[in-house]
Amino acid sequence: MTPAVAGAPEPAAPSTAGAWPPLPLDGWRDTYATIHRLTQMVGKTRLALCPFENHWWHCALYVTSRGLSTSPMPVGGGRTCEITFDFVDHRLVAFCSDGEARAIPLTARSVSQFFLDYLAMLRELGVEAHIRPVPSEIPDAVPFLDDAHAAYDPDAARRCWQVLVQVDSAMKRFRGYFLGKSSPVHFWWGAFDLACTRFSGRTAPRHPGGIPNLPDYVAVEGYSHECISAGWWPGGGAVDGPAFYAYAYPEPAGCPQAAVRPAQAYYHPVLHEWVLPYDVVRTAADPDAVLQEFLQSTYAAAANLGGWDRLALERRPAAEVGRT
Repeated sequence: MTPAVAGAPEPAAPSTAGAWPPLPLDGWRDTYATIHRLTQMVGKTRLALCPFENHWWHCALYVTSRGLSTSPMPVGGGRTCEITFDFVDHRLVAFCSDGEARAIPLTARSVSQFFLDYLAMLRELGVEAHIRPVPSEIPDAVPFLDDAHAAYDPDAARRCWQVLVQVDSAMKRFRGYFLGKSSPVHFWWGAFDLACTRFSGRTAPRHPGGIPNLPDYVAVEGYSHECISAGWWPGGGAVDGPAFYAYAYPEPAGCPQAAVRPAQAYYHPVLHEWVLPYDVVRTAADPDAVLQEFLQSTYAAAANLGGWDRLALERRPAAEVGRT
């Protein structure tokens, strides 16, 4: 049985990591792998319960003042349920609109044990969600009955959430300058990234798919229209460390040669993305200004090369971005 939530938790010890804390991948790689799989369980629950939205927006998670949340999900009988990762007090909490609540502690234990406890919590709350118990977008993924991943460093988990809080705020500011169709700033549990996507309004060529452990129809729907996307993720694979990224689909000719800012940003020929190491932003005198420069310059480069109608799509001239 999972414990009921009774009253407010004891306040956690204050963090000394700063607004933009260090998060070297090697320092928390095992914890990251575990948390990635836990967020997939919760994300797949939202996928199962929420009405479909274009580009799969109905399955993303959202940054909160304590962690990551599903937002309210319909669970039948006029009830809703919201599931939140609390990275301050390190627990997964489920609140239902009828007053029922349960919590699971976030500690160093196997993914398999957490999955069994998670399913038990849903049953106790009367939440029926049929989820596929296999991680998505992870190469060589094994089902959630997985004893290999069991690390949980609470300090690293909290620092990751602190980064997400800062990026969420900065990207919401960037999103506000766009008049066209734009996604919310949301957390994709498949790739473990926080992203925001702008659309030109034109349809795109069919996406070829080929993403590990993801049906091609998911990518086809996700990239049904021309878009320019930007975000942050902890790194891995071709980029061994946390980084910001930006890319266009379809990618217009000239992106590898385009001038983007700041000077430390570069085009990654394997990913077909512009990349800016997180530490460049973290250690800057004005991290938000550096991040806004990256977001705006990569968008402008891709939009110009792709022939977007920027006058119709943007709220302010690019030169004014970042001014109050």
